[in-house]
Formats: sequence, structure tokens, C-alpha cells
Amino acid sequence: MQLIFQQLEAMFVGAIPTAILFILLVIAYQILVQGPLTATLKRRHALTEGAMEDAREAIARAEARAAEYAARMRQARAEASKVREQRVKQWNAERDAALDAARKAAGLKVSQARVELEAEAAAAKQTILGTAGDLAALVVRAVAPVPAGGSR
Repeated sequence: MQLIFQQLEAMFVGAIPTAILFILLVIAYQILVQGPLTATLKRRHALTEGAMEDAREAIARAEARAAEYAARMRQARAEASKVREQRVKQWNAERDAALDAARKAAGLKVSQARVELEAEAAAAKQTILGTAGDLAALVVRAVAPVPAGGSR
């Protein structure tokens, strides 16, 4: 048993320089590698988060601008529609006024033509009545026998 303790003691004594070197290596790793690496990762993370936040803000601004643009487009379309409706109403009113004027002019021409036609009919009737007597006298002369001593 004593031999085992002696061997363990020799092993532990031989392991002390290795343990010291391991501890020094871990401390050197902490100082030389892990510290700067952690600082760099924190800085990267902060920059990445800042860039992500800037991107989110830019997206929010772009969405706000897009919504504003859409609202302006709706408003412009509504105004254009109103203007179009007003023009159509104006054109309809002008067309109706022109139709009314044409109807009145046509009605006036028809009434004037009717008056002229009635006047011509009355004149023709008077002419016919005036010439009817002459025609009747001619017919009576042509049909009636000529008297013996008369001349024709």
C-alpha cells in the first residue's frame, strides 16, 4: 500500500508542472484570445442590432410613405372622377339645350310651312272657284244647241 502512495505522490509531483502550465495556458487564452474575441463579438452584435434597428425604421418610413402615396392616389382619382362627372353633366346639359333649340326651330319651320300650305290651299281654292264659273260657261256653250239665227 505504501508503494501505491509513493507512486501516487510521484505522479502528483510530476503533474504539478503540467497543471501549472495548463493554468497558465488557460489564463493566457482568456487574456489573449477570449477577451478580444468576446469584445469583437459584442461590438459586432451591437453594430448588427443597430443596423437592424435602422433597417426597421427605414421600412417603417417606407411603409408610411407608401400609405401616404396611396392616399394621395385615391384622392386624385376621386377628384378626377368628380371633374369627369361635372364635364359629363355639362355636356349633357349642352346637348339637351341644343336638342331643345333644334326642336323649337323644327317646330317653328313646321308651323310656318303649315301656314304657307294653308295660304296656298286657300289661294288655290279661290283660283278654282274663280275658274269654275268660266269652265261652267264654256261647258254650257259647248253642250247647248246653237240658236238658229245665232252665231257661234
